[in-house]
Amino acid sequence: MSDPILLAEGLEYAYPDAVMALQGLNLRVQPGRRLALLGANGSGKTTLLLHLNGTLRPARGQVRLDGQILGYDRAARLAWRSRVGLVLQDPEDQLFSATVAQDVSFGPLNQGLSDAEARTRVDEALASLRIAHLAGRPTHALSFGQKKRVAIAGILAMRPAVVILDEPTAGLDPHGVAHLLGALRHLQDSGTTLVFSTHDVDLAYAWADDIAILGAGRVLRQGTAVEALADSNLLGSAHLRTPTILALATALRDSGDLEWSDAQPPRTQGELVELIRQRSVHARN
Repeated sequence: MSDPILLAEGLEYAYPDAVMALQGLNLRVQPGRRLALLGANGSGKTTLLLHLNGTLRPARGQVRLDGQILGYDRAARLAWRSRVGLVLQDPEDQLFSATVAQDVSFGPLNQGLSDAEARTRVDEALASLRIAHLAGRPTHALSFGQKKRVAIAGILAMRPAVVILDEPTAGLDPHGVAHLLGALRHLQDSGTTLVFSTHDVDLAYAWADDIAILGAGRVLRQGTAVEALADSNLLGSAHLRTPTILALATALRDSGDLEWSDAQPPRTQGELVELIRQRSVHARN
């Protein structure tokens, strides 16, 4: 296993009302992979994300980026956020400029780039998310899905090594979800590490490389998607359920109607349908 690009060690954090949000939390983020933080509401997902990009400072513990412990002064936080970009759940909290191009250029300009360099970054970010045609559009005139993609473009224009997304598919219809996941897949293909929070076990199972299951401010288990979601007792204790595709495939295998390797169960509807089709063809022959 390669060295983690981000490493959280023993994080503890309490909000002013004395509610403990993180309690000795440990997490590894491997470079170039998609990591889903999966947990019920109140499990600590968003609080953890805000620690991973330096927005919140833990009472105890530390976060390492590329093996280095980062500080919390202004310069250190700016450098941190240039490497680790955070996309909030509600894009309205992240968009504030008059037009899309102005909003996406804000980060690069704050990094000290020239106007010409910033324009190049903006053009690249908008093109990667297939929203170049929105460059001149007022941000208030965008749909919710468009605002999500513009918020992501604003982070991408800063060329971070890690992009963190809080509930990225929340509020999107199925078409919007498919479009967004396609754009994020393209980012990963270019070498970007992705970390996203969700309470959607089906999304996490189908799309993540690795999963960390959170409960009561701790990581209860971290591993590959198949490893982390195979333990129904653990999922129950975290107030989560077994992913639908995995539950169906397991039931079909247990009844003798389907065969698959423990290491490679179907993870999407398409994969499950193809296994059933192959089984039917074999039975007929």
